[in-house]
Amino acid sequence: MNEANSAIIKELVTFRMPFGKYKDRLICDLPEHYLLWFQREGFPEGKLGVLLATMYEIKLNGLEYLLKPLKERKI
Repeated sequence: MNEANSAIIKELVTFRMPFGKYKDRLICDLPEHYLLWFQREGFPEGKLGVLLATMYEIKLNGLEYLLKPLKERKI
């Protein structure tokens, strides 16, 4: 995994949603239906959009368990 991908994965367990109903919730803890809404309506531009799209793909493919050790370590 390259540095950019590693940084994105780490941010999924440390970056908080900056607005909306789930403001201040970690990206990795956002409910699937919320990520699905963004997928349908369009992800925001920039880093937030990349994080949301990545988390959507992780949940879609049932890979949340891969984030658990990172979340527990509180990188």
